[in-house]
Amino acid sequence: MAPEHPRGKRTLGILVVSSLMILFGLAEVATGISGSFLGVIAAHRTLAYTLASVTIGLFYTAAGFLVLAMRKWATGAAIGLLVSDIVGRITLVAVGLFPFTGVDAYSIVAGTAIAALFAAYLGWHWDQFGEPTRP
Repeated sequence: MAPEHPRGKRTLGILVVSSLMILFGLAEVATGISGSFLGVIAAHRTLAYTLASVTIGLFYTAAGFLVLAMRKWATGAAIGLLVSDIVGRITLVAVGLFPFTGVDAYSIVAGTAIAALFAAYLGWHWDQFGEPTRP
């Protein structure tokens, strides 16, 4: 049985997840601008791809910062941004702006799965997030 944590207190798990969300979001922004991440992704560098990918990365980064607030409303917004990230990734592939062959296919599937796992983790730990205090 997991130890009971006071509401609104950051646990190691929440800190790790939010930090990774911020890091991965910034990496997504960099990928959107450069068209590659560590030389692995060879995306079609169009203005539409760049704008969509940078927006997806900013959503991911914002979600990480929102989680740090340790409030239910912020975590709900973070989950919404993660869902938008997932929908955005699927859309990039569906409209042909992101290649879905070879290593690129594995990277988009893995990245989408990680975003989904982060959203699920936040949902599973919903009770750890507090409500704003009233004066």
